[in-house]
Amino acid sequence: MEILFYKYQGTGNDFVMIDDRQERFDLTDLALVKKLCDRRFGVGSDGLILIREKEGYDFEMVYYNADGSQSMCGNGARCAVAFSSYLGIITAEAHFLAIDGPHTAKIDNGLVELGMGKVTGIDQVSADYFVNTGSPHHIRFVEEVEAYPVVKEGASIRYSSQYEPKGTNVNFVTPLAEDTIQVRTYERGVEDETLSCGTGVTACALVYGSQKGKSPIYIKASGGELSVKFKTNEDGSFEDILLIGPAEQVFQGTVTI
Repeated sequence: MEILFYKYQGTGNDFVMIDDRQERFDLTDLALVKKLCDRRFGVGSDGLILIREKEGYDFEMVYYNADGSQSMCGNGARCAVAFSSYLGIITAEAHFLAIDGPHTAKIDNGLVELGMGKVTGIDQVSADYFVNTGSPHHIRFVEEVEAYPVVKEGASIRYSSQYEPKGTNVNFVTPLAEDTIQVRTYERGVEDETLSCGTGVTACALVYGSQKGKSPIYIKASGGELSVKFKTNEDGSFEDILLIGPAEQVFQGTVTI
């Protein structure tokens, strides 16, 4: 069977996108997911996204990491919104379902503003932090993130006993200004550093923004720039969280499965 796919990237986080409203893709075929995401023997991407119909929503985003596991992906969701606009499913606004629940989004001036789910709070982990933004994120502040051994240290934390059995994503952060941070992320499921991680930069922005009393927070990722707006509640939870950044179609093609 031959299927049409598209490739999207959001600040360097790249995804194979498939219009699966006819439900031709076997959701249990994880070997196919891994093959399509393989950068040497497949199309190559950080993840695979299927767009499906869902009653009560504009669409459903079914997301797979490159290893076949599933989680929420902020940059992937922004790309899914842009892709759904390209397909004519939505125009400027969207209400869609992801693995962590409903989301809203809008496309404004070429940027996708993604409404993230409510975050219950920030946990202290020794000198570091942990935040769940739909996916789990360990956060460590370092002096020079550009020179930091992200893959080595990230893998060590990701596979540590405290996060067994599923592990965690790991973010390393260097403040650049009162409202700006630089972030590098080791992503669970990719098992490597990625150029950007939407749920990761959101988690980092919540930690830094709560420390500085600032919103929005601007983020410099290896693949580009993002921003995060949020509201902090008296109980330490966060809501009205927006992840804002670009999402771009880079090519399309067909593949036989």
